[in-house]
Formats: sequence, C-alpha cells, structure tokens
Amino acid sequence: MSTAVLDDRPAPPDAQLLRARLRRPARVAVRILSALGVLWAAATFTFFVQSVLPGDRATLIINQDTGQTIERSAAELAPINERFGFDDSLVTQYGHYLTGLVQGDLGTSYRLKQPVTTIISEQIGPTLLLTFSALALAWIISIALTVATARRGRIASSVASGFEVVTAALPHYWLGVILLVVFAIDLQWFPVEGGTGFVGLVLPALTLAIPLAGFLGQVTREQFERTLDEPFVTSARARGMSDLGVRVKHALRHAVLPAITLSGWALGALFSGAVVVELVFARAGLGQVLVDAASARDIPLVSGVVMLVALVYVIANLIVDALYVVVDPRLGKAA
Repeated sequence: MSTAVLDDRPAPPDAQLLRARLRRPARVAVRILSALGVLWAAATFTFFVQSVLPGDRATLIINQDTGQTIERSAAELAPINERFGFDDSLVTQYGHYLTGLVQGDLGTSYRLKQPVTTIISEQIGPTLLLTFSALALAWIISIALTVATARRGRIASSVASGFEVVTAALPHYWLGVILLVVFAIDLQWFPVEGGTGFVGLVLPALTLAIPLAGFLGQVTREQFERTLDEPFVTSARARGMSDLGVRVKHALRHAVLPAITLSGWALGALFSGAVVVELVFARAGLGQVLVDAASARDIPLVSGVVMLVALVYVIANLIVDALYVVVDPRLGKAA
C-alpha cells in the first residue's frame, strides 16, 4: 500500500528538470529532421516534374541560344547532353542533383550560363524586402483592426469581421491589378510599374498584406474576445486600468499566439506570392527570373528558387517556435 502511494507522488523537482532537459534535444532533433524532409521533398518534386515534361532539353537550350525554333541533329545535341548529363539515366541525374545540393551547389542555369546561387543572390533582395514589408503591414492592419473593433458594439465588430472574411479570400493577382488600376493609373498616386524606393513598394506590399491581414485578423479576433472574458482582464479593469491599456497590455499578448502560428506558414506563402506580385507591378526580384526559367525548363534555376521558398518556410517555422517562448515564457518551461 505504501509503495503505491509513493508511485503516485509527483517526481522531485530535480527529476522534472532532468526530464525537461532530455526532451529538448529530442525536440530539436525532430525539428531538424522535419526541416530536412521538407527540403528533400521540395527538391525531389521539382526535379521530377521538370524532368518528365515533354520536349528535349538540349534542343530547348540550343534554340534559346540561337533564337531559332528548329529540330537539331544528334551531332549538335551531343555536346549539350554531355555537358549537362542529359544522356544519363533519370536516377543518375537525380543522384548528382542531390549530391550538389548537399554540397551547397545549386548547379548552373541552362539559359543564363551562370551559377544559380549567383542569380538568386542578385535578385533576392527586392523579393525579401517586399515579403517582410507585407508581413509587417499585415500585422499592423490586423492588430489595429482587432483592438479597435473587438467588443466595440455589434455594428463595428460585424463590419470588421466581414472585412476580414472578404479580404482573406482575395487572390493576390486580382487585388494587385485592382490597386494598380485605381491608384496608379486612375489616381496616379503611385508609379505604374517598376517603382523603386518607398513609393514603389506601397502597392505591392498592400497587395500581399491585405489578404494576410484578413487571415490574421480572424484568428486574433476570436482569441482576443475570449481573452477579454478572462479573470485577469477583469482584475486589471478593477485596478483602474483603461480599456485601451487592458486590450494592449493584457488581452493582445495572449491573443496573438494563434496568429504567430499562422505567420510561420504566411511568411513562406508571402515569399512565393511576392513572385507573382512582382510580375503584376513589373518589379525587380525573383518573379521574372522564375517565370523565364520555368518557360525554358531551366531545372537548376527553377529548383533553386523552389528550394529557397522551402527554406524560408522552414526558417519561418523555427522562428515561430522561438517567438512562442518570448510571448509566453510558460511555454518554454513546459517544453
């Protein structure tokens, strides 16, 4: 009987701490393996999709170099096939491709005859700037709308909720065209295409930010309204804290955790969406590079951009895990 009682007792604090320390390396290992799995899946999918498309890649490369769309003789194709290994089996090509990735070599662009890493490094700056600007703007819009309208009356809350539902469903391409026509062509407040600096960034960033703000706003509003009913919020009001102070200092902190989770996915989605938006607004970046590479079946370059998007997803989710502990330290202790 006494043994059963002892078994039901909680573990001593030192034992609990030891278990927590042992769990953390396991969690890190799982995250690393998951990240590698995502990168491998992205690389594999892109390689095989591009490889099995109809048409001879060597012929495409020569025709692009010469500007002529004609059939090529075996003698003309032989040097290209030998240079890029097109005569090897698909499995052999895949093995060489993965080996290069492990060594940090994304290959050489078939069309541009330059290392893929060089091409991406030259074009990634504007795309990253657009991505992070849109993410920051989406957070500002969603938080401001939630704090200003949640539990502020039925009409205000309903209008804001409706706005979030509608904007979350807007496709980037359609929204970009509408903003371009209204604010760049009709009102002439912004450049029509290729704008540089802050002015040229506004419309593309809004195109990406508005749909994401709708998603963030929906999950934040629901949690925010639940948090306003918590006892600690009532206690803060009883101590004389203003309504705005309660909303910002107490309710908002607990309400943003679901939105932070969504941001891990959103950052990768924004990065890939930025490629489309760059085409709409004729901005510098990876957008035109990816479209040209896909049209030319430039497998190394397409794969390089896809791998970059997958890497952004992985890093974003790791950042989200870290932000959890910053926003709510109790999660770090529970880990």
